[in-house]
Amino acid sequence: MKKALIALVALVVAGLVGYTLMDRNPAPQVNFTSLKGEQVSTESLKGKVALVNFWATSCPGCVEEMPEIKKLHQDYAAHGLKVIAVALSYDPPNYVQAFVDKYQLPFFVALDSQGVIGKAFGDIQLAPTTFLIDKQGNIIKRYVGVMDFKEVRQILDSQLKG
Repeated sequence: MKKALIALVALVVAGLVGYTLMDRNPAPQVNFTSLKGEQVSTESLKGKVALVNFWATSCPGCVEEMPEIKKLHQDYAAHGLKVIAVALSYDPPNYVQAFVDKYQLPFFVALDSQGVIGKAFGDIQLAPTTFLIDKQGNIIKRYVGVMDFKEVRQILDSQLKG
């Protein structure tokens, strides 16, 4: 009984810190507003592959993976990747802007001041949480915690061929 409980706890913990395969569920219909006031919707992303990353300036894992996300943007944007970094509701806009300036983030950075976007994506509570969305607007992968960037690149290579 004790071993079974330990195994169950291990599976639950693994689910919280790893990633899960999605059954190609449609991405929620939301609007993103960038720090510059630009608007993008999940509907307008169809035809592109999107990486939607929920993050916070105070999150060590988020800070750790931002340089890698920046590299993904640099390597794949010309091939149809749209990166959207969504700052969680508890992050003050001035902190987000300072972070973007400090790290010279070249991709779309949105604020989720009311938590509406996070709720639409499954009530995001843990950062970082990242979704890969295919050209048809379906979620094909969700990561909770720092992404496996080797795997992300393999997925992007397969999704952005042709």
